[in-house]
Amino acid sequence: MAKTRCYWFILVLVIVEKCFGNNQKPNIVVIIADDMGFNDVGFHGSDEIPTPNIDALAYNGVILNSHYTQALCTPSRAAFLTGKYPIHTGMQQLVILEPEPWGLPLNETILPQYLKRNGYSTHAVGKWHLGFFKKEYTPTYRGFDTHYGYWQGLQDYYSHMTHATYSPEEGYDMRRNMVPDYSARGKYSTTLFTEESVKLIREHDTKNPMFLYLSHLAPHTGNDNDPLQAPDEEIAKFAHIQDPERRIYAAMVSMLDQSVGTVISALREKHMLDNSIILFISDNGANPQGIHANHGSNFPFRGTKHSAWEGAQRNIAAIWSPRIKRNQRVSNHLMHLSDWLPTFYSAAGLNKTELPSNLDGLDMWEAISEATPSPRTELVYNIDDVLNYGGIRQGKWKYVYGSTNKGKADKWFGDAGKNTLYNYDQNAILHSKVNSALAGLITYQQMREKNEKKSFSVELMDKRKIAELRAAATVKCPSLGEDQLESTKCNLVDSPCLFNIEEDPCERTNLAAVRPNIVTNLERAIMRFRLSAVAPRNVPRDPNADPSRWNGTWTNWVDCENEAKRSRLPMSLSPVAIGLICLAGLTVVLLVVVLLAISLCRRKRSRKGFDREAKAQKEGAKMIDGERTGWEQI
Repeated sequence: MAKTRCYWFILVLVIVEKCFGNNQKPNIVVIIADDMGFNDVGFHGSDEIPTPNIDALAYNGVILNSHYTQALCTPSRAAFLTGKYPIHTGMQQLVILEPEPWGLPLNETILPQYLKRNGYSTHAVGKWHLGFFKKEYTPTYRGFDTHYGYWQGLQDYYSHMTHATYSPEEGYDMRRNMVPDYSARGKYSTTLFTEESVKLIREHDTKNPMFLYLSHLAPHTGNDNDPLQAPDEEIAKFAHIQDPERRIYAAMVSMLDQSVGTVISALREKHMLDNSIILFISDNGANPQGIHANHGSNFPFRGTKHSAWEGAQRNIAAIWSPRIKRNQRVSNHLMHLSDWLPTFYSAAGLNKTELPSNLDGLDMWEAISEATPSPRTELVYNIDDVLNYGGIRQGKWKYVYGSTNKGKADKWFGDAGKNTLYNYDQNAILHSKVNSALAGLITYQQMREKNEKKSFSVELMDKRKIAELRAAATVKCPSLGEDQLESTKCNLVDSPCLFNIEEDPCERTNLAAVRPNIVTNLERAIMRFRLSAVAPRNVPRDPNADPSRWNGTWTNWVDCENEAKRSRLPMSLSPVAIGLICLAGLTVVLLVVVLLAISLCRRKRSRKGFDREAKAQKEGAKMIDGERTGWEQI
């Protein structure tokens, strides 16, 4: 009897799924790491920092091994949300520094606005970094129902104070929507953002799909006076890492990994996981040296954050969803951050004709889901005519020119993350929160397929599959001998370079001298994009942004200035009171005018009466004189 009931229950689930499942829009959850290096996850081959939850998500989904971002935080976030290269929005030059009054153009419709129009509940958690000098540039005015986090590019992990990068300003930066949240003081940023995300998931009304944009601070540095921060108990787990800075960085990454596990477990508990798309990416490469150095690793790629090298822009990316038809694989399809807007639209079954025709992003959903050929064959790294650097890729060929940081970013940093002290623990991946949640989901799916007499469409993850996928996702570059020809060495300070990225992903052999025709073609392509580029929006620092003027808090200071000007009116009167006073004044003026008019009228009447009396007196005098004359004649 119980067995029959079980079959009936499964049959009902199947019918419901077939009738309604495909029509329900999926939840979209995007988790963004900040300045995390390509080799700072286990699934790319490093044994140094365990990331079991991120690895489990990647192995069960699709590892995007040729996913490109921009070189810096602000341009990357602009590209992701607009579906456009930063050269087409004016966001291509550096980042929004703390006291600068500019942001992502208000005439750009961004991803949460599009999704909101299609019934999504939209939530931003964590970092914004796309402008805040006026409220119209902040998240809740750009399509997000809620925002909990910070507006700047970084903050202290515990105090949530942000010190300006190149100037002395410092202020508090943690908000719930538009209101500062001072209760966050003393609490670790990664934990706060995780708790907020879990709260949003638990309170979500599942009648509507959710878009959650979880943009972590980790593993970006905090302020320069205390850049690397993690709980002591987490740091203690990484005693095997000799470099103390790298050890704290590992703890920061570990806290981020735990966040991924907690969020996905919450989705499973809420029964939202079975209709979700989950994307994990880094916004750009790590910064192993220099200002805001976090000691991340971009190995084996060349370069650092803020350059056109692969180490800056070829980054971590993995996606999972039950809607993906061919999960558990590695994709080497070329993909750019701007592709996510049309890709999510397609994955959610939305009407792509709602999107503007001038997007740079391409719909990659079929290439991701079904492993079909990618529509993308070209991408622009950047065209920065202020710092004079950039690059373009067509097929396997990459052309790059100009050097940032006076050539300091043009080296290879870090190592493979292999050491006898390190161990890659496959059991930790299999027992992680993410793999546990996905294993439960897969098991129920297999049970349905079994009762439908179908072969299993997806298998549970195991050690053999982990090893296979990890090997496929590990990028290897042949080492070059000391006898490398001088003509094949690349020095961007002197001249542009050309690389065959498919054969030489580590950008060791410059082929510009032997492939001049390809160099010419790619230079023409750069010129073609330059013709459609808009000027950078960057503007200088505004001293009025200083938090000391606004209760020690970074705020939308231009709005505050305007409000302060209005409040300096006499007696601090409200606009209504000022209007009533003006009306009373006008009434008095009109009354005075009326009284003057009445007075003038009275004067005129008195004058006329006086004139008539004088005239009568004259006429009377004449009559008397006549009578007198008559009497005299008699």
